[in-house]
Parts: sequence; structure tokens; C-alpha cells
Amino acid sequence: MDLKSGYPFWTVKNGLLTAFPQLTHDHQTETVIIGGGITGALIADELSRHGHQVVVLERRDVGWGSSAASTALLQYEIDTHMVHLAEQYGEANAVMAYRSCAEAIHSLERLAAELGNVAFSRQESLYFASHDGDVAALKAELAMRKRFGFDVVWLDQRALESGYGFSAPGAILSSLAASIDPYRMAYHLLENVVRRGGGVFDRTQVERLEPNAEGVEVILRNGATLRCQQVIIAAGYESQSWLPEQVAENRSSYAFVTDPLPLDVLGKLSHTLVWESARPYLYLRSTQDGRLLIGGEDDEEDIPERRDARVMEKAQTLAAKVETLWPGLKINPTFCWGGTFAETDDGLPYFGPHEALGPRVHFAMAYGGNGITYSMIGAQLLRALIEGRQHPLSALFSFQR
Repeated sequence: MDLKSGYPFWTVKNGLLTAFPQLTHDHQTETVIIGGGITGALIADELSRHGHQVVVLERRDVGWGSSAASTALLQYEIDTHMVHLAEQYGEANAVMAYRSCAEAIHSLERLAAELGNVAFSRQESLYFASHDGDVAALKAELAMRKRFGFDVVWLDQRALESGYGFSAPGAILSSLAASIDPYRMAYHLLENVVRRGGGVFDRTQVERLEPNAEGVEVILRNGATLRCQQVIIAAGYESQSWLPEQVAENRSSYAFVTDPLPLDVLGKLSHTLVWESARPYLYLRSTQDGRLLIGGEDDEEDIPERRDARVMEKAQTLAAKVETLWPGLKINPTFCWGGTFAETDDGLPYFGPHEALGPRVHFAMAYGGNGITYSMIGAQLLRALIEGRQHPLSALFSFQR
């Protein structure tokens, strides 16, 4: 699957950070992780730092799939409102999902501090009402979050105009959010896995899996075989090809970064993630070198050639939307790209085994706008499953929910 097009900022900025070898011989390990993006890297790090032997397989270069195209907004705010999750799964589950995403941001912050040089930055999150008709739903969401201790406040139109320089009917301001360079973080995590004695192999494609009573045989396209106890499929949006039915809908999203802008021009945008209530939604964040990273204009296109042809048109549309909100900003799309993403019906991820492949093959499907925070949760959840322990989110994030 062609997961991205154009010039994703992280690959342009970082280049190819480390050359990992290709696996061409038979091998044996405890756990094989299929996928060398940020999700697979977080899982491999969690397992290896707790004494598990892991091998990571990536069919491209590491981080060269969806991680390279991620805009890396780290939010506890799930695309589905807490109010709506409560209606679907009960209040306790909804609150647990949101709190776990909040805890994941703190976990990522600690991990980033340990790794260093991954452009982690604490932010605030501004979720604004796109239309007057959205205000009531946002205020209901605000009330529920406040009731359960989340640090949120309501900003009215005047406060938005004076504080953030644009006009909207109102917004939820959350104190907890962050941003990161997911591509660089994936490399640093996998380098640590190798230092702990694990294996990381790119340009290595899995042909098929053969689960049995003793474990799983992973057959590579080049004919080599890996024998292991557990497999984790963390292949991003390609993971669905291992399932008998689709559990999420593939979409295309578009993004670009601007030229660097002076801090006095960015104002509070230099430390605030901004997104809106409309679906699909416009979102933006700053980078450490003072650029704006702007994304949105999602559509249902699932054919890479058609997605690729729309990149520049979508970038111009996004730029016009931002200039409408902030007439003082002159937006120049410098590096533009499009990428595949997937959405589940309820906005929640899937972690754990599926009956199609049995109990030794686990999926890590961190789908939706919370991909990296979900992946942090999933790393801990999957380690618990592998170690035979219960995790509070194992049922809610399972295929049986």
C-alpha cells in the first residue's frame, strides 16, 4: 500500500537516520513485531526494556510509512466526544479512555526526556466550535470533562479574538497536549531496542503467518523463517489486510508546513494545538523552528494516485481556510503531502488478538486522530496480555467490544 505522497516534513527534515539490516536467514525470538513505525517502535521499546526478546520487521525503511506523514498532535481528546463514548460504552469506560490518553501524554513526555532530541513540546489544545450550532455540544463536553477533573475552561468569542486572534463562537481550552517528531522518536526507540539485544530489520517483508500450538512461524518473502511465541501486527493501516473483514475505513488526509514565521506573528499559536468541531476538521500546530503545520481536508479517497493528484489543491484550500481565520497570516505551503489514515466507527483503537489468527497473534491498530497516544497505551496493554496480566482497557480496546 502506498501510504503517503509529496514531501512529508519529517523525512525532509531528518533524512534516513539509521540504516538497519535486512533479515535474510532463519531466526528465533520471543516476540516478532511487524511494522517499524512509531507504533511498532513504542511496543518494541516497552517489551525490550522489561526483559522481553523482540525482533522488529519493516518492509520499507524504518518510519517511512504513515509515521513519516503524521502531524503528531498528542492529545487526550479522542475524536469521539466523551459524552458520546459514555452513551455507547458507559460513563466509566468513556472516562477511563480519556484519562488513559492523558496519562499516555505524560508517559510520552518522560520517554522523550529519556531519549532526547525528539522535538517534544508541551502544548495547550484549543478545540473551537466551527458554527453556532456546535456550541451546545461543546459545552456539554466541557461540563462532563470538568466533572471528572480534566483541566478545561470555556473561551467565548471575545476571549478567542483577544487571546488567539481569530473569531469563533466559543472553544474548549485544555491545558494538556503536546507535539513531537514521531519519525525521529521511532528511530531512537528502535536504536535502543538493538542496544538491548533486540533485532530491527527493514526492507524485510512478511509473506504469511503460521500459528501453531507452540508458537508462530513467520515466513518471509525471501524464504527465511522466524520462530517465536508471539506476533504483534503493528503495520498501521496495512494491518487490516491480515483480517477477514474491515474494522475501519481508510481515508486520505492532507497537510503542509509553512516557512518559518516570527514568534510575534505566531503569538499563542506557538504553544497551542488548534482544531475544530466540523468533520472533517482543520487542525494546526507549530514546529520547533517556528513553522505552522496545517492539516485536514480529509476525504474518502483510497486510491493513492488520485490522492497524490489532490495534494497541491488541498494544500491551497487549507491555506485559504487559515488565512480566513487569521487574515494577518500569509500562508505559504512549503512542503506538502497526503497520506492514508483509518477511522473506526467509535474513534477507539484495537489492541489484542483476533479469532482469525488465534491467541498468539496480536493486533496494534492505533487508528484515528490519537494514533501516537493510543500506541503508548497499546504498548503497555499488549505487554500485559503477553505476560498474562489483565489491563483495564483490554476489553474496551478489543475486537469483542
